[in-house]
Amino acid sequence: MGVHDGKVAIVTGASRGIGRGIAEKLVAEGARVVITARKPEALAEAVEKLGGESKAVAVAGNAADETHQDEVIATAKERFGGLDLLVNNTGINPVYGPLLDAPAEAVRKIFDTNVVAAFSWVKKAVAAGLGADGKTGAVVNVASIAGLGATGTIGWYGVSKAALIHLTTELGFQLAPAVRVNAVAPAIVKTQFAEALYEGREDKVSAAYPMKRLGMPEDIAGAVSFLLSDDAGWMTGQTLVVDGGVTLGGAM
Repeated sequence: MGVHDGKVAIVTGASRGIGRGIAEKLVAEGARVVITARKPEALAEAVEKLGGESKAVAVAGNAADETHQDEVIATAKERFGGLDLLVNNTGINPVYGPLLDAPAEAVRKIFDTNVVAAFSWVKKAVAAGLGADGKTGAVVNVASIAGLGATGTIGWYGVSKAALIHLTTELGFQLAPAVRVNAVAPAIVKTQFAEALYEGREDKVSAAYPMKRLGMPEDIAGAVSFLLSDDAGWMTGQTLVVDGGVTLGGAM
């Protein structure tokens, strides 16, 4: 018996990487999922890997587009009969380097996707019945250790993730007890999204981690699954750091 049997989940940014790993974990533990991303072809492949449309359906679109959000939530209710779990995984980082070098438009885009969109997903999910009828809903926001301290290279991404972490705290406080809202803060995970941070020098980067390796999507998926489960039923507004120990010694 899976810990998420009978539950319906939405996972954004789930065609690959951490999002897909989360979707795979939730399906393996009994949930049915609606996954989102921009590219229909990648989503179709992910649905097949997840076991077909009896277990997963895909809706392509921009996670920050409110019309797309409405379509995804409606699909969850129409295809699977409701909505119990939401994972805000979509994130972008189009700029590297000093904060003052970033164009203002790029900063706005980062916040629109990484913070405002996450808020909008939660607001719409609650309006659509998440946490209603005596059933506790659960949300997990995928943040980053970049939101916990300075990095020097991905500063605006980190600022947006710091905002997402505080958004998690506020929503956890304001939506309890009907909806629990928590976050995970990963370090570098081996995905296409994070390749620029370790490609060609993985051994050197890994050496800074007490666990002596970078993360894998399944490392984050297990933590997210726990936060969504009844085992975390007395947790809300918290951010769980999943980082191979890299922040223990002050290294980011």
